[in-house]
Amino acid sequence: MLCFNWFLPSDTQRAMGEAASIKSMIDTMKRDHSIDEARVFITGLSAGGAMTSVMLATYPEQFAAGAILAGLAYGCASGTAEALECMAGRSRSTANELAAVVRRASPHRGKWPRVQVWQGDADTTVTPGNADSIVAQWTGLHGLSATPDVVDRVDNHPRARWLGDDGKALIEQYSITGMAHGVPIDPRRGGGDALGAAGAHMLDVGLSSTLHIAEFFGI
Repeated sequence: MLCFNWFLPSDTQRAMGEAASIKSMIDTMKRDHSIDEARVFITGLSAGGAMTSVMLATYPEQFAAGAILAGLAYGCASGTAEALECMAGRSRSTANELAAVVRRASPHRGKWPRVQVWQGDADTTVTPGNADSIVAQWTGLHGLSATPDVVDRVDNHPRARWLGDDGKALIEQYSITGMAHGVPIDPRRGGGDALGAAGAHMLDVGLSSTLHIAEFFGI
């Protein structure tokens, strides 16, 4: 209740509330630092992950890609009670319905951002089914099959990939075996420059989401 208001219509619509505030901060950074508009990315955990969904839906033209960690599909809730139902995995919609919610969120009709989804399969705060809903939302937008093109494992954790015509991943889904609610990290990777330290919501699972998000973004 002290995090982003990802479930309130007044904060999750284009040009309104928190979504507009985040957009304003991005615009300021782009202006003040001459940032390439084609290289703007967004990521977040939990309520931040849900707000990442909000920003990708309401301002899709702003982002090349996004990474959603333990987040929720855009539009799955419009109030506190619905938010709790959604987090518990009791909200169900088809890929077409989920995609339609995003299409109504902005006038954008161009290329959609690429999306990477991370979820612990032992998460009881945001249940794993929410990751499937996010993937369904974005496969629907990209016009992709529900079945991934590639299924493999990365550092012993399952990954599914949906590819574009150029062979580049448009959507990636990581399911982290045995992980609760948090960010997957691997402090032992990186030699002298360890990729993170274990702590609250920073969970050592032997896989660095930071590394793989950066690779997905191409940075």
